[in-house]
Amino acid sequence: MAKKNPNWWRGAVIYQVYPRSFQDSNGDGVGDLPGIISKIPYLAALNIDAVWISPFFKSPMADFGYDVSDYRDVDPLFGTLDDFDVLLKAAHKAKLKIIIDQVLSHTSDQHAWFKESRSSRDNAKADWYVWADPKPDGTPPNNWLSVFGGSAWQWDSRRCQYYLHNFLTSQPDLNFHNKAVQKAILGEVEFWLKRGVDGFRFDACIFHFHDQQLRNNPAALVADTSSVAATNPYGMQQHLYDKSQPENIKFLKKLRKLLDKYDAASVGEIGDDDSPSRMAEYTEGGDKFHQAYSFDLLTETFTAAHIRKQVQTMEDKFAQLAKPGWMCWSIGNHDVPRVATRWGKNQGGPQFAKLMVVLQGSLRGSFCMYQGDELGLSEAEIPYELLQDPYGKAFWPEFKGRDGCRTPMPWEAGKPHAGFSSATPWLPIPAEHVLASADTQEKPRDSILNFTRRFLAWRRKQEILIKGDIEFLPAAEPVLLFTRSFDGDKVLIAFNLSDQAQTIDLPKHWDKITAMDGHGLMGGAVNKKQIVLQPWGGYFGQS
Repeated sequence: MAKKNPNWWRGAVIYQVYPRSFQDSNGDGVGDLPGIISKIPYLAALNIDAVWISPFFKSPMADFGYDVSDYRDVDPLFGTLDDFDVLLKAAHKAKLKIIIDQVLSHTSDQHAWFKESRSSRDNAKADWYVWADPKPDGTPPNNWLSVFGGSAWQWDSRRCQYYLHNFLTSQPDLNFHNKAVQKAILGEVEFWLKRGVDGFRFDACIFHFHDQQLRNNPAALVADTSSVAATNPYGMQQHLYDKSQPENIKFLKKLRKLLDKYDAASVGEIGDDDSPSRMAEYTEGGDKFHQAYSFDLLTETFTAAHIRKQVQTMEDKFAQLAKPGWMCWSIGNHDVPRVATRWGKNQGGPQFAKLMVVLQGSLRGSFCMYQGDELGLSEAEIPYELLQDPYGKAFWPEFKGRDGCRTPMPWEAGKPHAGFSSATPWLPIPAEHVLASADTQEKPRDSILNFTRRFLAWRRKQEILIKGDIEFLPAAEPVLLFTRSFDGDKVLIAFNLSDQAQTIDLPKHWDKITAMDGHGLMGGAVNKKQIVLQPWGGYFGQS
């Protein structure tokens, strides 16, 4: 029997499945768990390590599963608990780990806990959510804002109090200051640990606690446009009191103790005013999260300097710690426009898509790959009348929401709805996505899909990329230049983040460099003492 690797998550490739849009098995236009099961061979062939599945729990779907009404059951839209058990078994047989989303900071207003909590001021769960009296003039207790627009406080006529919601009004925040809430939440997590999941992605994990004095947030010195749209007033505050409270550390340690009991891994989603400091704090010491990712590479900014700054900042933070944590990089997910559009401006083509896979896989840390990025999918344009995302509806048209990155996967170009479903999908599939469908990329050796498979297979064998240190070297835009080193070996990596050829001088002590084979990325070569990089090209060399 193969020996278990408790550190499998370190340097892992985590592929995110958004279940509504992955594969529909029953013809209702919405993806489901049996649909994911049918695609296990496809997932295994990508040479990824783990599959992160976005929420599939029972929910009224106001925020498409991120509003949980029952943590211990599968929503009928996605299947059954038996379906999940089959999925888990099939994934493990294919040597894939399963990570599931856990939304602990808030529930749906349809959750039994909230129904009881709002029924009166003196019931058993009266203090399970964040309730507050109005100011004397009837207005909310403070100036906190919802990420999805407007006040973070919603009036409830049953209790004649306001309740806190950091997202939709139908997503009331749990009161983690109540020990009974913490105990109950840990019980919900353990339910899935006992079923055999390999880990969790913890959604909105900085929102667990709030300032009990309900102090007003001060104005932001510089508006945050990285984790929210520039048109969203949420970015105009310093979020000193509505999230990232010090009490969260103690809870995360309780959570980690539970995870360690089952040898399960964790990755935290950090959307903070100072994400690098928060990630360092939440992962250091080996007693909180195993790793975390932020929105810092999910912004519109695409320069070598920006990427270098984000990575170097985390390296500097970790260097100050006796027992530093681990990073997980993400350049695309279900919350932001697709990278081919956001960074590539729909102009980069297949070579850009390939470079993005390699870029993520070459940085120090693990990385999350969003479904469809292995096909090079672009952001879909969804007309207002077909929009589903409440976030997009609230800020239309300056911000169009998250539907454009959530459209269904195109599997077979010749089938109705690109083989995703026999019925009209919940979101339309763009014609350009049909042209990039998985079956059209199956045979061509130079397709983005086959390139991704080969690169990830190659990366898996490169211990230097999985475990090695990183050091950035001076290089002018648009070139990203750095080394990875491990156990005496060193690799020089250069990426051209533009559609124009670039030539740079070889760094000192790299005069006897040899190109590495097997990674598959074209467009890089050494000419005497210079590296020549073709548009969206890259080079891997070893001395």
